[in-house]
Amino acid sequence: MKLNYRPEIDGLRAIAVIAVILYHAQISKFFYGGYVGVDIFFVISGYLITSIIFKELLNTNSFNFKYFFERRIRRIIPVLLIMKLAVLPFALVLLPPSRLIEFSTSALYSLGFVSNIYFYYTGLQYEALEGLFVPLLHTWSLSVEEQFYLLFPVLFFIIFRYLNNKIFLFLSSIILISLVLSEIYIIEDKSFVFYSTFTRVWELIIGSLLAYFEYRRPERSNNNKILNSAMPILGIILILLTIFLFDDKTRHPSILTLIPVIGTAIIIWFANRDNLITKILSNKYLVFIGLISYSLYIWHYPIFAFAKISGWTSGSFVAKIILGFITISISIISYFFIENIFRNKKFRFKYILYSLIFTSIVIIFCNLLIINKNGFPERFKNLKEINKNYNLDNFYLEKKRLSNDFHLKNTFDLNKKNILIIGDSHADDFRNMFFENKELFEEYDFLSLLKNNININNDIELLKNHKLVMEAEYIIFSYRWTQKIIEEVFNELIPHYKSLNKKIIITSSVNEYYTPSKMYTLLDHLILFGNKKIDYFNLKNEYYENRTLNSKSSINIELKKRSIFLNLKYLNKEDYMCDLILMECDYLDEEGYKLFYDNDHMTNRGAKHFGKKIHDIKWFNLN
Repeated sequence: MKLNYRPEIDGLRAIAVIAVILYHAQISKFFYGGYVGVDIFFVISGYLITSIIFKELLNTNSFNFKYFFERRIRRIIPVLLIMKLAVLPFALVLLPPSRLIEFSTSALYSLGFVSNIYFYYTGLQYEALEGLFVPLLHTWSLSVEEQFYLLFPVLFFIIFRYLNNKIFLFLSSIILISLVLSEIYIIEDKSFVFYSTFTRVWELIIGSLLAYFEYRRPERSNNNKILNSAMPILGIILILLTIFLFDDKTRHPSILTLIPVIGTAIIIWFANRDNLITKILSNKYLVFIGLISYSLYIWHYPIFAFAKISGWTSGSFVAKIILGFITISISIISYFFIENIFRNKKFRFKYILYSLIFTSIVIIFCNLLIINKNGFPERFKNLKEINKNYNLDNFYLEKKRLSNDFHLKNTFDLNKKNILIIGDSHADDFRNMFFENKELFEEYDFLSLLKNNININNDIELLKNHKLVMEAEYIIFSYRWTQKIIEEVFNELIPHYKSLNKKIIITSSVNEYYTPSKMYTLLDHLILFGNKKIDYFNLKNEYYENRTLNSKSSINIELKKRSIFLNLKYLNKEDYMCDLILMECDYLDEEGYKLFYDNDHMTNRGAKHFGKKIHDIKWFNLN
């Protein structure tokens, strides 16, 4: 069995890594299924590794395990270790204590190629927002592959040597058992299915099965030219469909994952130099991306994670493009000056082993020291001056606005007072205060209807006659008000809702606080750039002084006048956000977590805090 270089497989690798990177970059919802790039990698890995094993077994009737593992070490370990060393200084600078401890713990687990087990037991969801802030989360897939590389060659060697006629049964049984396990557990324990080698191995073994068929039939294609041309097209369509149509709600991995897996297998099997897809995948640019795909995969995730943690790319498409160029540049350097050097057979393996052992010892020592020193909290000692309750673990990371299940409820409870909140993102924030304090507002049921989400910019009739409007008893307007929105609401919507006998409430614009950059909240800005004259024990006063939009702003004054004129209930949001007598505004909750996501939106913690305050001061009372 001859193992020839196949450039189209590097082209497939390119498709896989591009999909994964676009998914993690969060550039567009069209790439929400980009995580299937990992599944493509698994199939390719299973095929290539089993092909290597077959080649040696057929040529020598034996298998050199030492040489096999040496090749895996040369290929995988150097880049991984150097990446861990390179990102450690960024972790020390950017990560607060508990997150730094988590980083170091994951670094140690990934060193033993069991980080998939670690991330499963920490309860971290790969596709969840917080996962994007965990720099080494992507090492879970390397752990799955390495566990496969450790166990599969031994088992396969035994089957080949003593039960040669049972190879197909052996491989197909693993596929069936693993896939069934995925289907059984996908509902009750999605994290287990995602991270576990047991529920992932079927993807690798499908690649192995391809190698087995190739062993039985060295000429992969057949004489049917139409089939040879059509099948690779089908394969690429299946892959692209999943990238564009799958999202974070798709059951994955499950039987649905067969779609990209089979698509990959079809291309590997039917690829030949005469068909269009093979020519496209063999394009020198895609092949080059495929060649550097391992470095791209290793480096992109920590680079993206630290960029998100620091807020460097927040709201900036240009910054994301720059970050992409940085990632590609580092990956190219990594490929030529780490991967190629360590894979060069002129570089004797014992010296490689010595250097890798030394580097591993340094990594182990540094990360154990971080864990032992509780994440070096003294790095942030100045933050404690801000507020005695300030929680060091939320400096960058407490930026989540809405609960994962916030949008799951979209129908009213008919046994309660039904309240529909209409507006923009501030309507969601407003509803979230009640959503996070359900037990305090048991008599009410709140839903929100966002103008931009129902596409009514040019058709206000959709908003006038929406199903939720008809079902609601009360309608509350919550916007970042502009003159245009005021005219639209008061001239078009309110008269219509009055004709429907709806009870209408107008709320003011929420307070906005000055910050020179979208990367930071006012609190972040004062921490990073504030001068010594700032009284860090009284930042509530700083927040009060830095209100750029408040109850005395002209837009809110006009809003209140119009509401009074039409005899509508008017609620001023500043009543629960600030104390106008003491000239203070809240910015942290009782546990020291941020209340604001940016200059005018609340974090989830903020919604919880202000919702409780609304209840305590009886600000929202419809009786």
